[in-house]
Amino acid sequence: MTVIDSIIDPRAVIDPTARIAAGVTISPYAIIGADVEIGEGSWVGPHVVINGPCRIGKENNIFQFSSIGEAPQDKKYKGEPTLLEIGDRNVIREYCTFNRGTVQDKGTTRIGNDNWIMAYVHIAHDCVVGDNTIFANNTTLAGHVTIEDHVTLGGASLIHQFCVVGAHSFVGMGSAIAKDVPPFLMVSGQPAKPHGLNVEGLRRRGFSPEMIKLLRQAYKIVYRSGHTVAQALEMLRPLMSESEQVVQFADFVRDSGRGIVR
Repeated sequence: MTVIDSIIDPRAVIDPTARIAAGVTISPYAIIGADVEIGEGSWVGPHVVINGPCRIGKENNIFQFSSIGEAPQDKKYKGEPTLLEIGDRNVIREYCTFNRGTVQDKGTTRIGNDNWIMAYVHIAHDCVVGDNTIFANNTTLAGHVTIEDHVTLGGASLIHQFCVVGAHSFVGMGSAIAKDVPPFLMVSGQPAKPHGLNVEGLRRRGFSPEMIKLLRQAYKIVYRSGHTVAQALEMLRPLMSESEQVVQFADFVRDSGRGIVR
């Protein structure tokens, strides 16, 4: 075990192979397993269990009773040394469960930076979470899900395997996502349906009125015109020359693997 200027309670249990950076606090009864790396300035609460292989960045706060880096809940998993990677400055609240990846996919579950992840959230194997997201309590990601940057997931949101939730979108509480959610949208329901743009979220992040107006036009073409997706994408071409955000929206719709919420 490598420990440099860290505060480790003597009641914690730490594997000799763990690498603990400077300024890390590990609380009573936490268990840090083999091949775990924790970056400087992080705080690990009481009764947290972290198993490896797992790489945790700087200044993360992991609250009590969370299970981080446990084996994937996948019947195909046979003990392969897969990975969980967590970036910097994440808040991970009580009773969260994050699993490692599987060799059938990328082999890595990856969580980015500056995410606010509330209690009882489950992030399954091979998921990819971007930066600056908000996961409200009891949100559950099935395997192979991608959550892009600045997404907000309302409480008890359920995301089906292999779905992608696009950047700056908002998912209402209790929603069931079984298709891809294009960026900038607001969706809710079981199954989730689109309810316009996430206008308030876009304003808070500095999107200009002109940007929002162009995205509204793009949304109406895809969702209100009565055209097929292929026809709508063709109609988006003039707007794409005016806005990078419309290009992002159109590219997502075109490249969707599961089809978009409609």
